[in-house]
Amino acid sequence: MHLGGKRPFGLNYWPLAEDDPGVEIPRESVRLVSPDGALVRGLLWTPPNGRPWKTAVILSHPRGDFSVHYACPLLAAAGYAVFGFGTRYQNNDTDCLHESCIVDVKTAYDEMIRRGAEAVVLLGNSGGGSLMAMAQAELGIGDGWIGMAAHPGEGVFMLQVIDPSVADEADPFSTVPELDMYHPDNGWRPWPEPCSYDTAWLARYRQAQVERVARIDAVAKASIADAVDAGSRLRAVDHHDDPVKWREFRRRAVFTKYHTIYRTLADPAYLDLSIDPDERPMGSLFAFPDPFDANYGRGGLARTMTSRGWLSTWSGLSSHAKLADTMPRVTVPTLLVHPTADTEIRVWQAQEIVANAGAQDVTYVELKGAPHYLEGHRREALTIVSEWMAQRFP
Repeated sequence: MHLGGKRPFGLNYWPLAEDDPGVEIPRESVRLVSPDGALVRGLLWTPPNGRPWKTAVILSHPRGDFSVHYACPLLAAAGYAVFGFGTRYQNNDTDCLHESCIVDVKTAYDEMIRRGAEAVVLLGNSGGGSLMAMAQAELGIGDGWIGMAAHPGEGVFMLQVIDPSVADEADPFSTVPELDMYHPDNGWRPWPEPCSYDTAWLARYRQAQVERVARIDAVAKASIADAVDAGSRLRAVDHHDDPVKWREFRRRAVFTKYHTIYRTLADPAYLDLSIDPDERPMGSLFAFPDPFDANYGRGGLARTMTSRGWLSTWSGLSSHAKLADTMPRVTVPTLLVHPTADTEIRVWQAQEIVANAGAQDVTYVELKGAPHYLEGHRREALTIVSEWMAQRFP
């Protein structure tokens, strides 16, 4: 990875030329194995010229490769060791279990302690915010929590963007017209015209989003329950005495159901800026540029998931990686930096995160006009972060 090199498509967290700190930042490739045998790998960025460090920052994301996150060189230049790493689910969250992701975070944390860190700060950007909060709340690791454009949890985000007008999960074109945000009768206009959605219709739409997630949850939970039941029955069968019955229960016990989840980019706030108004532009960072195309097209979020992966990561009703649940148990010094032009996270959501924080020491900063990945505002943001840490950690 070259600082200032051309940024790959979709990897908006990569450093830009403007993020080059102007000094050579040493980098070490680190490969770790978690206690349960998973690979955790990343880059350790350290201060220039061999300058000693006492505080380490670790950052990751359930599926993103944060070894090349823009925060790494800027925080290392400020005097911190920075370990950006990918979890075992890097680039593929089909079977992502947050309960396993936090084991990977603990593996990274332990490595920084082993290397002599006197304090380890957990930094979460975007979906990494809820991951790091869950690690702190569940495992008690970390001396500080920093959220940068942290959303309330990947499942909570899915509740916000899933298309509730899908009538049949097996048919990507099946539609309940009165619940379709991309239908002219409901206020939609073709891109790039702004749309206008009625408030009563929006309330029904939001409820229907919850209902669709609940339906997917029910199918996922039933599949897991069937496998557990088959496993119980399997234990009563001797494979020598009745290999046919043993085979039947065995295959049902190990079966993993995969869900194809169509149309997961349908937040009316993308096209109607009067909904939860802030400084965001129209559209979504997951759309290029029209959310209508992204809702139906390739890519997207949570499009193929195992039952357990869906429930652990993308279900806003079942996932335990929700900041509403974890932040009250995050008692270490807490900093949240929220960009007010973020197309994905609303100001009220950021304010709710800090309001729920269990720490006595809580700092909230809004970056006016900054987008989700803080382009054009990164030095300002990381200066805020480094100065906040300098006041609290060695």
